[in-house]
This record gives sequence, structure tokens and C-alpha cells, in this order.
Amino acid sequence: MSRFPLRIGHGFDAHPLVAGRPLRLGGVPVVYERGLQGHSDADVLLHAVANALLGAIGEGDLGRHFTPGDPRYQGADSALLLGRIAERVRVRGYVVVNLDATVVAQAPRLAGLASEMEKRVGDLVGAAAGTVNVKISSPEGLGALGRGDGMAAWAVVLLQGAPEEGAAG
Repeated sequence: MSRFPLRIGHGFDAHPLVAGRPLRLGGVPVVYERGLQGHSDADVLLHAVANALLGAIGEGDLGRHFTPGDPRYQGADSALLLGRIAERVRVRGYVVVNLDATVVAQAPRLAGLASEMEKRVGDLVGAAAGTVNVKISSPEGLGALGRGDGMAAWAVVLLQGAPEEGAAG
């Protein structure tokens, strides 16, 4: 067995779009007439990443750590929640080797924001430059996402156990 184990996690999140809420994706503000509805700011990308990290370390999902009905998290900034999860990963002795995510949305067009989202997500999880990839995909009019009723995101993360101080590789 490797002294520096690898762990893989997969995350998913989806929220409906509603009028009267700001839109944030990957911790980046997006100009759009609707935002995502949820107990927190409903950033589907950050929620999917958090779920992937929690899955990789075997600690459930975001709702287990930040209960949706808890008033402390009403309108919470998902970047702060993800920061707490990233700290749990670090405390457990893991680092992000690779993170790949996909946001699915009919509108608005988001491709121009992918690089900014990659940088923001990387900063939040402590990932080295070039190890975070964010893809934007359109559902091409299919189903609820294709009607523009909401957005969804998937994320996969590869973690590696950090070498112990003084340990030889």
C-alpha cells in the first residue's frame, strides 16, 4: 500500500433559477436577471466541489455539515462553506491533485467565465495552478435544465495523502 494514498470523490448539485436573487457560480458573480434558489447562496459549482471533497475523505455530503434548515447558513456565502471543507481535507492530510467540474446551464452563456471560476475554485481548495478545470455545457434545450429552470454541476476530485514530514518517497 502506498504511503501517500490517493482518494477520489464525486460531487453533484442542482438548484432552480428564480427572480430576485444574485447569481454566483464558482464563487464568481454572474450578471443575469435570475439567481439560484437555495438556503445558502446556492452556488451549484462550489456545492458540487464541496461534495466531491467530502466524498473523497469519506465524510458524507454538504448537507450533513451545513444543515439546510439551520438559520446560521441562510444566505451563506458558499465560498466560506467550501473553505471549511477544504480545511477538513488539509487536516486529514490530503492535497488536491486534480479537480474537474462541469456546469450545465442553458443561460446565461458562461464560457467566458470558466478561467475565472477555475482560479477562484483553485484558491478556495488550495490547489496548485493548472490543476482545476471547469467546463461549461449547454443542455441544448433538453429537460428542465434546457428550459432554463435551473442549473446543475458535477465535480470529480483526486486527492493525495501528503507525505509526513521527514518521510522519504
